[in-house]
Amino acid sequence: MTETVLVTSALPYANGPIHFGHIVGAYLPADIYVRFRRMLGDDVHFVSGTDEHGVAITLKAEQAGVGYEDYVDRWHESIKRSLEHVGIEFDVFTGTSHHRNPFHRELAQQFFLDLKAQGYLGKHSEEQFFSEAMGRFLPDRYVEGTCYHCGYEKARGDECPHCGRYLEAQKLKDPRSTLDGSTPVLKETRHYYLDLGRARDEWLKDWFESKRGQWKPNVENFVAADLADLRERPITRDLPWGVPVPGENGSDDGEPGKVLYVWFDAPIGYLSISKQYWHAQGRPERFEELWKGADTKLYHFIGKDNITFHAVVFPSMLKGTGQGWVLPENVPANEFFNFEGRKFNTSSGWVIPEEAVADDPTDALRYALTTMMPETADSEWTWEEYRSRVNDDLADNLGNLVTRTLRFVEKFFDGRIPALGELSERDAELQQEARKAAAEVQEHLHAFRFRRACQAMMGFGNACNRYYDLEQPWVAVKDETTRSRAAQTMRVCCEMVRVLAHLIAPVMPETSTTLLRTLGRDGESPSFERLGELGGGAGLPEGEIVGAALTGALPRFVDPRGREISAPFPKIPEARIAAELERLHDLAKRQDAGTGKHSPGSDADATPVAADLEPIADEIGFETFAAVDLRTGTILEASKHPKADRLLVLRVDLGFETRTIVAGVAASYTPEELIGRRVIAVVNLAPRKLRGVESQGMLLATDDAEGRARFLSPDAGSPNGARIR
Repeated sequence: MTETVLVTSALPYANGPIHFGHIVGAYLPADIYVRFRRMLGDDVHFVSGTDEHGVAITLKAEQAGVGYEDYVDRWHESIKRSLEHVGIEFDVFTGTSHHRNPFHRELAQQFFLDLKAQGYLGKHSEEQFFSEAMGRFLPDRYVEGTCYHCGYEKARGDECPHCGRYLEAQKLKDPRSTLDGSTPVLKETRHYYLDLGRARDEWLKDWFESKRGQWKPNVENFVAADLADLRERPITRDLPWGVPVPGENGSDDGEPGKVLYVWFDAPIGYLSISKQYWHAQGRPERFEELWKGADTKLYHFIGKDNITFHAVVFPSMLKGTGQGWVLPENVPANEFFNFEGRKFNTSSGWVIPEEAVADDPTDALRYALTTMMPETADSEWTWEEYRSRVNDDLADNLGNLVTRTLRFVEKFFDGRIPALGELSERDAELQQEARKAAAEVQEHLHAFRFRRACQAMMGFGNACNRYYDLEQPWVAVKDETTRSRAAQTMRVCCEMVRVLAHLIAPVMPETSTTLLRTLGRDGESPSFERLGELGGGAGLPEGEIVGAALTGALPRFVDPRGREISAPFPKIPEARIAAELERLHDLAKRQDAGTGKHSPGSDADATPVAADLEPIADEIGFETFAAVDLRTGTILEASKHPKADRLLVLRVDLGFETRTIVAGVAASYTPEELIGRRVIAVVNLAPRKLRGVESQGMLLATDDAEGRARFLSPDAGSPNGARIR
């Protein structure tokens, strides 16, 4: 049964460029999910645009000496290009400023009036930080100080990045302006407030509890903490740029000099952008059919810093208007994505330069980013991991199967894909692997487990390559008595290339199209329907296939030796990665100069180990180390220990068997977020009972900066059970 699906990606702020940390957090996962749901035949509407109001924009535009509209136009186009570079395809991508979207102001003001009519808005006097030097009120995010919850010294006035708690700027200790470092003063002003406490008590808490077990554990934990301390929140600000606070008659002069707070008007942009789109399509009625439809499923893809707004505040706004707007079905927020050990920072240059990946296939970027996605815990991009994902997964696994299959057909069967014969036992086993992979990929994508979906795709690619190797068609084709078997092998491999083309379509859409073209299937829409079945019209057309494009449809690349080759993906040379790491090394040294820090590889590395790090253990011989058997694995199940709060009981797939391993990581992970995590296990350790539960090994872990245990993970391309040497 098909469903009506609304998907939004967080509106990027039109105040600077976006980087790959933003893309992997909110835009790529949404795009993958949209493509997946369309493969299922669902009616999907995908919406985003730039957030174009707020004090940061006014200040930056004034500093640049340009008008507000010109300023947001510049960044709107920059952001749009960056998203297009990685193949993000929205139905509509506009913005929230009036000149770009004439529907936004009216709709945001109507939200304000509806909430006010329903009794959700109150007006209060408050003291707000005021910069005497600049002669203007300072929004909360432009005040910095010490968090009154955790003591972090660089907390923002609206939120503490260390503990994640929503803050009241007036309570910050030692406040200072982030604009000029001066100490601001508190000055009285009057603003409207949204009564979130009333929403929680009347329906929000019960609604959230109904979502338990459906949302990601990291989102549920965040929302539960928010609901415990939910209060009124200001929704207006003293600014010259934004949506004017409306009068009772809907005019713009309700509160001269005051506008709707950007956090309030921005999520309404999802609706106004959608409304703009449907009016442009000549179907204005479609807007409310979607956004007020009883059967519509709404999904917000965001980073974890936006969880409060999308899982607590915006639902309160939608429901509070009394207009029947649909509430979110799920808010699949990702954690933070870092870059080579540090946070992405566009101003300092600690980013992946677009020119560094400009010549790489878009799908190589999409796939690598997906395999590194911070789905339930922070993760990071490393150049070595990128090279490994492209070379090992895309070139040596997927690409290897495609090229050797198509070249074999060209060389030994005159470019004609042989007809399908009766399936052998091994053919049937591979067909079953295809069906299993199709089911697994669907299951993981439904649950927003995009990394595991990629593992399932590449796992099936490995199965296809094993089949090819076991069949040895290069031997069978040389003997007339076995040539028919070689033909059957090639037909089955071509069928499996088609299966892979469909499986990878949400993550690698361009490659999917290319692979289908090699088989003469131009225009075939990726689908999971009967995927993996052979014969009966479910796979490639019956009989011999003449005129397929085969390798002629593949991209052409120049390899490191200067040879032109046809392949789905080129390999990344080691020298290129070394150059990028050298650039970062030099950048880190410049950034750390004067801060007391030192970069890896610098002369400072010769200094003694810092006092808070453990000293190096006593020296051992190689034989002693080699006696420790380390294997890769995947956590299949996780639960709390019945007798110990700090222990978790894990079931770990080691490839050759599944074991129970008890680990003292309950303070670091919830059981739910460990499902599917790759780990490294010591497998030849004598079993030991821990509070009554036998542990059949140990998992490698280290401590993070806060002293919490964090598991070490193997390369994503290594199969379970592989020994680490």
